[in-house]
Amino acid sequence: QGQLVESGGGSVQAGGSLRLSCVASGYTYRPNYMAWFRQAPGKEREGVAAISAGSIYTYYADSVKGRFTISRDSAKNTVYLQMNSLKPEDTATYYCAADLGRGSWNQAHEYNSWGQGTQVTVSS
Repeated sequence: QGQLVESGGGSVQAGGSLRLSCVASGYTYRPNYMAWFRQAPGKEREGVAAISAGSIYTYYADSVKGRFTISRDSAKNTVYLQMNSLKPEDTATYYCAADLGRGSWNQAHEYNSWGQGTQVTVSS
């Protein structure tokens, strides 16, 4: 099992953009799915977006469709989350996850690997 390291979080004003990166290292295989989750204080961790190996399939939470884009660079073992038109309600700690089990892409317990998280704060 490998490691995931996120970067790119920060503080922006509403309407701004950020790009998160997650580098996967130490894997002896290519994770089938990689995903981004987020968790705000006092709330459950929720799935934001996921992408399959080879970038064939992508999935998004309804709340971010049209604003966020997930992409994957297999050569760099990196998954990205481009976040545009950010809103205060997007404020959360964002986590990278990899290696989906049999469940749905947005079920946190179905992922075997997690990063340490990166904070995103959007001010109004």
